[in-house]
Amino acid sequence: MSNQPPNEARVIPLRPHGARPAGAPPRQAPPAPTAKEPLWRDLVGDVLRRERLAQERTLKDVADEARISMPYLSEVERGRKEASSEVLAAAAHALGLDLGDLLTRAHGELTRLTSRHAAGHRRGVAGPSHDGMCLAA
Repeated sequence: MSNQPPNEARVIPLRPHGARPAGAPPRQAPPAPTAKEPLWRDLVGDVLRRERLAQERTLKDVADEARISMPYLSEVERGRKEASSEVLAAAAHALGLDLGDLLTRAHGELTRLTSRHAAGHRRGVAGPSHDGMCLAA
């Protein structure tokens, strides 16, 4: 019989901890994490929330005026939902913005954030300039 207490798993190592098979190359350090590009839905949600708070309006007030549910607008503001152009336009209009204003502000935020990342990644590397905006449905 075993000296092992009941209901405990017994682990049998196949090779000593840290040992490598003969001829195996040495382990390399994992690559350094790269900064993730921001998601469009996060940028748009941030713009909506900032504008709503700047106007000192409640989520319920804006959702009611936009005729969308308050929980859905909250999810959009937090970047958890990928809203349709109709929903974005309704939310923007409820805040006194055009859809173009909302998208222009989100684009400006994207440009600001990605230029900061690009400066750290591509120092001294010339590349194409992307000043336009492209949306696909």
